[in-house]
Amino acid sequence: MSSSGGGGGQQFRYTQTPSKVLHLRNLPWECAEEELVELCKPFGRIVNTKSGVGANRNQAFVEFTDVNQAISMVSYFASSSEPAQIRGKTVYIQYSNRQEIINNKSPGETAGNVLLVTIEGVQASDVTIDVIHMVFSAFGYVHKIATFEKAAGFQALIQYTDAATASAAREALDGRSIPSYLLPEHVTSCCLRISFSAHKDLNIKFQSNRSRDYNNPYLPINYSAMDGALQPAFGADGRKLEAQGNVLLASIENMQYAVTVDVLHTVFSAFGTVQKIAIFEKNGGTQSLIQYPDVTTAAVAKEALEGHCIYDGGYCTW
Repeated sequence: MSSSGGGGGQQFRYTQTPSKVLHLRNLPWECAEEELVELCKPFGRIVNTKSGVGANRNQAFVEFTDVNQAISMVSYFASSSEPAQIRGKTVYIQYSNRQEIINNKSPGETAGNVLLVTIEGVQASDVTIDVIHMVFSAFGYVHKIATFEKAAGFQALIQYTDAATASAAREALDGRSIPSYLLPEHVTSCCLRISFSAHKDLNIKFQSNRSRDYNNPYLPINYSAMDGALQPAFGADGRKLEAQGNVLLASIENMQYAVTVDVLHTVFSAFGTVQKIAIFEKNGGTQSLIQYPDVTTAAVAKEALEGHCIYDGGYCTW
């Protein structure tokens, strides 16, 4: 391929297998990504670029959404009397041997919608899933959380709607501590180490103290995980305290009248915004899941309603 001559076939190699990634050579020094996109965007959507390649840093790769767009660009300039140019320099174009551009970012640096959080200086029993939800919800809607213990320590996967929200949370919280008033008194130091996970959508099979899906109130509750995942807490009377969360499980006894979603919404909305309601039959009885935006509202509703009736006469008791 000579750098002299006007255009057409001199710019291309025809023997290569088409790829959605194009290899561009003879670029101006320090060719910017915007210049590459400007040249290529008439032929399709650009999903990635890599510039400054080669010993002289005058080569680049451009990745289209699909191979037909790359073929369109190659075909156009192959038949055009005017060569592809950037800043007056003829750009030589060929298909790349690769099928995608790998930017070689270190693991955990490629932005995604799921964060991997390592909580240093704590045990699993020191930080509840509701505390994690409270901290990370400050930056956007948290869809799912899964916690676990690895060699690195106590960790959590936190799923947001998009990478931008996850990035904002990481930027604000990485290297910071969970507020001390949300932690037990014996925890003297706590540090969040946050990277991006390769996960896109967490597979949460049940609600528990280890995992939550805030989108799906129909998920079953794993009571063994609720009781055994964390060390139990005890009240002043020596009785084990129930784990608190923002989702209430209501068992309705003495069902003499129908209890609908509208009825439940009316009753539970008296204590705060009800986000979701689900009614189902289990073990011959009627149960419901009621989701509030936070633990405090759920706790107030539970305290006020437990043992009380929806209808006069003792019917439909919680």
